Order: sequence, then structure tokens, then C-alpha cells
Amino acid sequence: MNSPRLPRVTVAAIIPERGRFLLVEELIDGRAVLNQPAGHLDEGEGLIEAVVRETREETAWTVRPLALVGIHQLQLPQLQFVRVAFLCEAVAHDPAVSLDPEIVRTHWLSRDEIAAHTIPTRSPLVLQCIDEYLAGRQWPLDVVSAVLRP
Repeated sequence: MNSPRLPRVTVAAIIPERGRFLLVEELIDGRAVLNQPAGHLDEGEGLIEAVVRETREETAWTVRPLALVGIHQLQLPQLQFVRVAFLCEAVAHDPAVSLDPEIVRTHWLSRDEIAAHTIPTRSPLVLQCIDEYLAGRQWPLDVVSAVLRP
């Protein structure tokens, strides 16, 4: 279990398609928020593997990671996160996949629609990652490596 002082590692998928981005509407502590498909790194899992898994669990979309958009630290009063954001391509949707219980629905929204939406973003990192992608910030996936031991 993570100590409150140690950062929690998460991954997030930036998935653009025709000027819109795939987001999830999720319930966090009983309130609806918008977020990229995102989640915690599981034990023994690589970052790229995690973003593919989390996206499928939260959206029923299979994605192909294309690039690293950024690594971000979010410091909150009681805990902190290190969020690794990946640019991903939507490959296939499987409506038979059951979404994680906290996911209300998915949305394809433009950057401006996200900013003006009545449902707030989960954190400032949602729009920051989209803005970084729109500004052309991308690194090849080979900058991400994992040495996973059994």
C-alpha cells in the first residue's frame, strides 16, 4: 500500500479523433467528473500495458499507444500522484465489455466542450494533457521502458 507521502503512479490515455477526445464520466466520492481513461499501475505491470488495460476497462475501447505526451506530478494535501499520459489511437470498440462500476458513460468532446462542460474535470491535468498534445508535445514510446521481475 502506498504511504500518503509516496506518489501513486497512474496512467492516462489521450485519445483524439476528428477534433474530439474520448473521456469518461465517472463518479468520485459521489460526484460526477470528466477524466481521460486513466488509472493506477498494477503490481508487475508496465506503463504501456497499464494504459491499454485501463482504457479497455473504462471505455470498452482497445487502443494502440503511439507516443508519450508527458509525465506530471499532482500534489494534493494528503497525497500525490505521478501521472504518465500517452497519446493513443482508438482501434476497436467492443460494446459487450462491461465498464468499471464507477464509470457512468463515455463522451467524445472537443477541448472547448470539455472546458465549458457543466461536469468539472477530475483534475487540472485533464486539460493540461490535451493542451500539451495539441501543442505537439510527443516523445517516442521507446523513452518508456520497464524492467519487470517475476
